Amino acid sequence: MSSAPNLSRLAQFVGDLGALLDRTGDEAQILREGQALLAGLIAQDDWLPPAYAEPNPARYQQYLLHCDSRERFSVVSFVWGPGQATPVHDHTVWGLVGVLRGAELSQPYRRDGQALVPDGPLHRLERGQVEAVSPTVGDVHQVTNAFDDQASISIHVYGANIGAVRRATYDAEGRGKPFVSGYSNDTLPNLWDRSRPVPVEAAP
Repeated sequence: MSSAPNLSRLAQFVGDLGALLDRTGDEAQILREGQALLAGLIAQDDWLPPAYAEPNPARYQQYLLHCDSRERFSVVSFVWGPGQATPVHDHTVWGLVGVLRGAELSQPYRRDGQALVPDGPLHRLERGQVEAVSPTVGDVHQVTNAFDDQASISIHVYGANIGAVRRATYDAEGRGKPFVSGYSNDTLPNLWDRSRPVPVEAAP
């Protein structure tokens, strides 16, 4: 991977996703076309700056990479240390999850009366694969790094400023506890500095 991250890839993705949302508000179309866009972004692993790929031994990290000026969508990198996992949680908005490095294990859940029960088997999301979440297609899950001896990184795109969205985690009885995730960083990658050429080795 080049020592100079090819941020033009992320800038192009942000522009293409914004153009998609300009064209349509239909969630099914956004998820379908957005999935293809995200798959294209994570097909190359030369663009994520190291500062937004750092694991933390205490807990997984959620780094904001970009938030649309109208908060129509946000792009984040989730960095999972060895064996780290989320609680069971929801999102309340549409989302796309694509694995950039390593692999993730995802267990979806559904309501059965008041309780939450597994909704199908645990599945593994490999490098380069993308899946969707939303209240319409399945919104509650638990995610775990598939590896006990290395970090994994996934790129998430949500239909809101996800760090400011009021969501919930759930206990074994299905009781919800409200939370707002925030972000692990207070600086953003500069996607818009066109004063310096893209290094030849990082060009598409």
